[in-house]
Amino acid sequence: MESYEPERLSSAQLAAMRRSLTSGRGALTRRSLLRASGMGALALGGMATLGACGIPPAKRADAGMASDDHSAEEKEVTFSNWTEYMDVSEDEKGHPTLEAFTKRTGIRVKYTEDINDNVEFFGKIKPQLAAGQNTGRDLICVTDWLAARIIRLGWAQKLDPSNLPHAFANVSAQFRTPDWDPGRAYSYPWTGIPTVIAYNVKATGGRKVDSVTQLLDDPKLKGRVSFLSEMRDTIGMTLLDQGKDPGKFTDADFDGAIGRLQKAVDKKQIRRFTGNDYTADLSKGDIAACVGWAGDIIQLQADNPDIRFAIPAAGYITSSDNLLVPAQARHKTNAEKLIDYYYEPPVAAQLAAYINYVCPVDGVRDELARIDESMASNTLILPDKEMAAKSRSFRSLSTKEETAYEEKFAKLIGA
Repeated sequence: MESYEPERLSSAQLAAMRRSLTSGRGALTRRSLLRASGMGALALGGMATLGACGIPPAKRADAGMASDDHSAEEKEVTFSNWTEYMDVSEDEKGHPTLEAFTKRTGIRVKYTEDINDNVEFFGKIKPQLAAGQNTGRDLICVTDWLAARIIRLGWAQKLDPSNLPHAFANVSAQFRTPDWDPGRAYSYPWTGIPTVIAYNVKATGGRKVDSVTQLLDDPKLKGRVSFLSEMRDTIGMTLLDQGKDPGKFTDADFDGAIGRLQKAVDKKQIRRFTGNDYTADLSKGDIAACVGWAGDIIQLQADNPDIRFAIPAAGYITSSDNLLVPAQARHKTNAEKLIDYYYEPPVAAQLAAYINYVCPVDGVRDELARIDESMASNTLILPDKEMAAKSRSFRSLSTKEETAYEEKFAKLIGA
């Protein structure tokens, strides 16, 4: 477990965060992009706090210790999540799965959509965690790199397997053993976020695009290709195309991927590096093919039948958003019961039908088919075995690595 050493974010890290918040995954609100404009000021404010204040000088020795659990006498649980990341009733006044949980267990859920992006949220809870204080939250949902950091710092409580029988049995194989939480001792995935190749079949003249090599080398695509401005997605997909494992790569491997992309930039094969703003150009056909996020592709396909996706034979990158119980949370057992509830296939299917991201729960296909057959057959929501076997995760980075890699990536994309 690492100590919380003093550090300030490098200029490259701050630039990467700005890209994420203004146009990358941090600018998405899961189902709707309409609320993105309202997040910028708040998220950038959190980032400025991190940049100005740096990281607190030390972690309390008892910061990661479990707090007294008041679940038995206080039938409640406070859950912080992203916006548009929970099923909503037709009148938009309630959350059916949460209400069913309360009816079954008697545990009242205080549900708050107060996570706008990982950096801003971490800035909000960091001082309390560092001081060994209760954050006021029993359950949080954060992306894998931040989940890894919180666990390393001892700020997540170890989960009790006896309260998680469905979660333990039903978590999909591709999500079982992340390098930052082997065996899921501290976390369980809420959703998976695949990075795939997308293309406009009209713009490609009817041709399929299914590899990074095509994106980088096909002369018929020159000037009509985009990659993502998120380093882990673009470098991860390029590493896979070069036969490297994003979960085990070396500095030399990283430099090789940068060099491969730089050649495509120099010959103007790549039009630009984008956040989620690639979607409009892809739909219009100005971008013929790109590296993009599955959630975007599902939304685009609903309006444009020319939008297709492909899973490269070399594999694809999947990140995840994950549930953790923060240190000093008052209602750990209640939080574990809520986690486990969402690993019951009927409940997981109801959630997946609403949010349209990869469901990390095995055994939901038949349940989801009862709700919507097209979703049950969509491999961007329920990957089949062949697709799941191609999923790879970008490995955890040390602070030194992240600084060095982001500097090189920023130079590549002209940030």
